[in-house]
Amino acid sequence: MLFLVRYSEIFLKSESVRKKWEDRLIRNIKRVLDCKIRRERGRIWVITDDDRAKEKLRKIFGIVSFSECYHCKLDELDKFIVDFCKKIGIEKAKSFAVRVKRVGTHDFTSQQKAAELGAIILKNFPHLKVDLDNPEMTVYVEIRDEDCYVFSEVVRGVGGIPLGVEGKLVSLFSGGIDSPVATWLMMKRGCEIIPVYFDCSPFTDESTLKRAKAVAEVLKNYDPDFELRIVEHGEFLQKLKEILKEKKLENYTCIFCKRRMYKVAERIAKEENAKGIVTGESLGQVASQTLDNLMVLNEACKIPIYRPLIGFDKVEVEELAKKIGTYEYSIMPAKECTAVPKKPTTKAKLEVVLEIERELEPV
Repeated sequence: MLFLVRYSEIFLKSESVRKKWEDRLIRNIKRVLDCKIRRERGRIWVITDDDRAKEKLRKIFGIVSFSECYHCKLDELDKFIVDFCKKIGIEKAKSFAVRVKRVGTHDFTSQQKAAELGAIILKNFPHLKVDLDNPEMTVYVEIRDEDCYVFSEVVRGVGGIPLGVEGKLVSLFSGGIDSPVATWLMMKRGCEIIPVYFDCSPFTDESTLKRAKAVAEVLKNYDPDFELRIVEHGEFLQKLKEILKEKKLENYTCIFCKRRMYKVAERIAKEENAKGIVTGESLGQVASQTLDNLMVLNEACKIPIYRPLIGFDKVEVEELAKKIGTYEYSIMPAKECTAVPKKPTTKAKLEVVLEIERELEPV
């Protein structure tokens, strides 16, 4: 099979950046496909026998669209187009259009060649009607010098920029609806992700971890190296609950819990040479995500914290989760954290937090 792969944002970069990003995209394609690749400016050609090639190409960041196509030489095109139309079953359609693109020097325009090919198709399939606005079938021809590539389908890819061109981030990955979507959005913008799951047992149980692992497997389809890291967090929560109960500050539980997650994530980021932390926080969605509390959380670490969902509402996030494929796994039955207080604070005071953190073990 021969696939014509298209990208968009890469094409807009300077020559040196374009070459670097294109190299990364090709490397990412080869990670998931046993294939041969050649390239021309603005186009990548993938040759493979993998029956799941379409499914895999759909999930490679940086690919805006692709088409399975067939090759012939320009002087063979008139005969080839008829055989191609038979192959795609154009006789079952009522209307069609021909779209031509050219690269190189020719003695015809794209419109002239499209009209010429359309006339050939009409001669061989006289029941058809030309409909340039809403055709039932479209025959695409890309002519590059003396080579022609013919196809009938343009498959949309995931878009974005190639995974890895922007470096690494650490993700606070719970497996719920929000954090996988936030993670995926940063992957789409070229970030390799180190997903970290905080095991809050006994306040959660195996079902919560099982959910996170299932969601991580979905994102592995977008990055074969996506591996969930598990950090023990339950002992910290138990000690924290005791201290806060004694001080009658149980409503601060989630703030301390999240700050500790940030600090651990920062340590991992430094070890892995990552450039920040990504979370699924959305402004005002829960008590810990008010502006006041986010200010207190931000103070926990010195590296950047990225919140791609900050302005999203729940419905928008759910729609994205369904598109990505994580939603059905994120809503798997799981024990929610029982350490959450009945009335969490919405306006934590930083000085109170810093004082109590001195009694906790350093990260």
